[in-house]
Amino acid sequence: MRPEALSEAADVDHREWRATALQVREFAARALIAAGADPVAAWPVATAITETSVRGVDSHGIRLLLHYARVVQTGRINPKPRLSFRPTGPGSGIVDADHGFGHHAGYLAIDHAVELAKVTGIAAVSVIHSSHFGSAGCYALKGAEQGLLAMAFCNSDSFVLPHDGLQSFNGTNPIAFAAPVPGSRPLLVDMATSVIPWNRVQDLMNEGLSLPRDVAVDINGDITMAPENSVALLPLGGTDYGYKGAALASMVEVLSAILTGMPYCSRLLAMAGPDFTTHRSLGHFFIAIDPARFVSSELYATAMLAYLQDLREQPSRDGARVMAPGDREWAIAEDRTRWGIPIPSQLKADLDALADSLHILPITYLPS
Repeated sequence: MRPEALSEAADVDHREWRATALQVREFAARALIAAGADPVAAWPVATAITETSVRGVDSHGIRLLLHYARVVQTGRINPKPRLSFRPTGPGSGIVDADHGFGHHAGYLAIDHAVELAKVTGIAAVSVIHSSHFGSAGCYALKGAEQGLLAMAFCNSDSFVLPHDGLQSFNGTNPIAFAAPVPGSRPLLVDMATSVIPWNRVQDLMNEGLSLPRDVAVDINGDITMAPENSVALLPLGGTDYGYKGAALASMVEVLSAILTGMPYCSRLLAMAGPDFTTHRSLGHFFIAIDPARFVSSELYATAMLAYLQDLREQPSRDGARVMAPGDREWAIAEDRTRWGIPIPSQLKADLDALADSLHILPITYLPS
């Protein structure tokens, strides 16, 4: 359900423009290169945020280009990183991101994990000295598109209350899992371990909309539906059952921080500043699994298709239907591939201003 407006009288422009994925991706790459990023580093970022927008995960899509261009210019991001991969065993290795974009390192890491897993059956690759990598689903999907099961994890700075806690400690700490589906799009799990991601709070504030209930608290620790008053998110499960999300967040910390030697949540430099010059040194963790090591390809295909059909045919509430993980994203992707990615009015103004500041052409929007 769409969150209700903060105020019927609020002076918020709700118009939106649309642009093709190609237009968005090329603009994002041009902007990052104009901001100082090496093209080899810029294009993976542009690809990730565009694909994320196409899937409808707007909190981690093109809106983040504004932040990424800024941190290149201020020095937080190494604009010309020298990424390296060091194998540490038959099915493991480490990618050093050299303080560049997390997207660049993430795609490299999952490719190495897939390559190793095709030999060993299961492989894990960590990333060190990295930065924000956008939507975790991008990397799990990259593995699934190559025929493997894949998982991606990353921690973040403190946005989320521990269960029954009074101040933020955990990050939103996303988890992604993707599995190939014969003849169809992959099954996709892509979720924060908080009730909603922090970027969604910013989206709703920019759109002049309120938060859902039981997702965020204000400075006094009270539940708030006003995005501008939010200082922390609740873990997945909300007030009563947040111990589940908090436990998942701890699992992600072990994989992304403890196993990488990078800072854990409360010791990370805040993504939102005020320091935009110091490297953040995030860690990521990726796992790839070759299903052929466990079942035949025929059995995998038969079982996967039967499971998904059975799931989708389960009885549902009136006006709803049971969906498999990823069904919502693929439906949105189909719509946006046909009609373009929606760009809200305020974001359009911000992207146009970015283009002007970088002396590049703005996005060419589709006719309304």
